[in-house]
Amino acid sequence: MSLNRVIDADIVVVGGGPAGVNAAIAAGRSGAKTVLIEKYGFIGGMSTAALVYPWMTFHTTDGKQVIKGIAQEIIDRLMEMNASPGHLRDTVGFVHTITPYHPEVYKMLAVDMLKEAGVKLLLHSFVDKVEVEDNRIRSVQLTSKSGRIDVRGTVFVDTTGDADLAYLSGAPVLQGREGDKLTQPMTMKFRMRGVNLAAVKQYMLDHPDEFYEKTPFSELKDLPLSGVMGYFKHWQEANLPINRDQVLFFTGPEADEVLVNTTRVQGLDGTNVEDLTEAEELGRKQVLMVAEFMKTLPGFEKAAISAVGAQIGIRETRRIQGQYTLQASDVVQGRRFEDVIARSGYPVDLHDPKEKDVKVAWVAGDGAYDIPYRCLLPQKIENLLNAGRCISTSHEALATTRLSPSCMATGQAAGSAAGLAVKRSVNPADINIQELQAVLIADGALLS
Repeated sequence: MSLNRVIDADIVVVGGGPAGVNAAIAAGRSGAKTVLIEKYGFIGGMSTAALVYPWMTFHTTDGKQVIKGIAQEIIDRLMEMNASPGHLRDTVGFVHTITPYHPEVYKMLAVDMLKEAGVKLLLHSFVDKVEVEDNRIRSVQLTSKSGRIDVRGTVFVDTTGDADLAYLSGAPVLQGREGDKLTQPMTMKFRMRGVNLAAVKQYMLDHPDEFYEKTPFSELKDLPLSGVMGYFKHWQEANLPINRDQVLFFTGPEADEVLVNTTRVQGLDGTNVEDLTEAEELGRKQVLMVAEFMKTLPGFEKAAISAVGAQIGIRETRRIQGQYTLQASDVVQGRRFEDVIARSGYPVDLHDPKEKDVKVAWVAGDGAYDIPYRCLLPQKIENLLNAGRCISTSHEALATTRLSPSCMATGQAAGSAAGLAVKRSVNPADINIQELQAVLIADGALLS
């Protein structure tokens, strides 16, 4: 079929999740003609399609905020709309803060902010081909309801989460852990309404041995309940065929509502359509199983499923081989880089591809580590930037950079870098890093 439409832009961002939204807003604000392409009929990526909730975390374990910029602007505006309480103490105790938000309001706020930045949004559009010439992407070709569309650009930003654009352009990519290439498990998330959260909190206070050891019990009575990990005895007695050892859920956005993060689908490839089909089936079966179990827990006697993700949540698939590969040692040592474009205080949180366990490694020093600009630059393709969970990291380091606030931060950096590359008529690798850092700082990002 011949192409029936051509769209020209300066910057083309592919993938409308947390990284893509922030990248497109930053690119649009730079004055560059920007297009954002998204396969769903709504914005948000894993935050909305897969019900990944809440956002965690914008702070270090000591409570120092290390991610702001456009991400914080989004939260501030959600708070003004009564669609987020802002940053709350994490009553699971895993991190210092988590940030609840109303996904339906976020969907529309993101569109408003994209329009304000002058970004052209194309929904229901799937990139299935990339035209490359002399190691530069010339265009991406879309399949859409209105036929084939050719979107041409000067700089491209891959925020697909799966490094789809990098992969289709021929840039080298990695997948999973070394050796067997297995990835972290997928999770089908779901919401329940009718939960008596006061009863849940009281049960926690009366039975602390049944919950995660880092739960802040000494403060719990006076804190709003934001998350719960535990019910160990109940889970063990239920003996469900799910390879984990506890229940995990987060409260909100409504007063009787929780988001359940307890299913686990292992051993399948999120870039293989047959594996994804099987994962969706297994995940939804587990949702029904877990929901019935949840009704046996104190506080859940009258609860019922109110929503299930439009798709299964994916922690890991492909990632680029970049100009630098962030290592777990960089994270846990709190390493600083001269070309820092984002920071994060989230620990390495590695869900085993086969076993029940989750390996955790905390960040030393001031509790935060740097993400260098070179991690956003793929090898071989000169006018491509990556952001979000497909930047250049090891399998272990991905277990921290994949979290939504980090993705928002790298997205803003990629969009700002793309804007500078267009403005200076250079490749992204050749922009002045000090100029990029100055732009990010001026736009509220925290780099020190």
